[in-house]
Amino acid sequence: MKLYIDAGRAPNPRRVRIFLAEKGVTIPTEAVDLGAMAHRSAAYSAINPMQRLPALVLDDGTVIAESIAISRYIEALHPAPPLFGEGAREQALLEMWQRRVEFHLLTCVSQVFRHLHPAMAAMEVPQVVAWGEANKPRVQDFLTFLDGELKGRAYVAGPRFSIADITAVVAIDFMKPAKLAVPEALINLRRWHGEVSARPSVATQK
Repeated sequence: MKLYIDAGRAPNPRRVRIFLAEKGVTIPTEAVDLGAMAHRSAAYSAINPMQRLPALVLDDGTVIAESIAISRYIEALHPAPPLFGEGAREQALLEMWQRRVEFHLLTCVSQVFRHLHPAMAAMEVPQVVAWGEANKPRVQDFLTFLDGELKGRAYVAGPRFSIADITAVVAIDFMKPAKLAVPEALINLRRWHGEVSARPSVATQK
């Protein structure tokens, strides 16, 4: 196998790096420089025609793109620790929270960054300033909602660390380049973020 991944801090490749670190799994990697637009090169487009990172190429030539799909594949090969849950109830709850965090937080933060940050002008054509601004209150609304949920539990989806926490910490860390901040009043969210950020998998995969 070979994992094609960015050379910087893009959120989706980082999700996979954290996931692999939690699993203690090492896969050969090849860096694709997003800043140099290498993801749009003919060589990488032949691997992933959607020109997105990350992408996992299996030994038989099969290409698995999308960070959650890659993580699910690794989970099937290395089930411990169970980052997608065990049993129907836990797996369903983790799926629910993973989707909530991805759609209502990571996606919204990404839209703010992609449509408002000058460095993204060459990649996001056209940048729509109004759309970037429209996502700012969506981010804050979900952070407030998540803070309330974290009042009664240690992690996003329950009592143990999961894929939902990986997506959430990556999203919140990505708020910094998007020039967004977690309000001081959200003490449960800030407690959770501090604890999760101290995990070796998260701290080393910046």
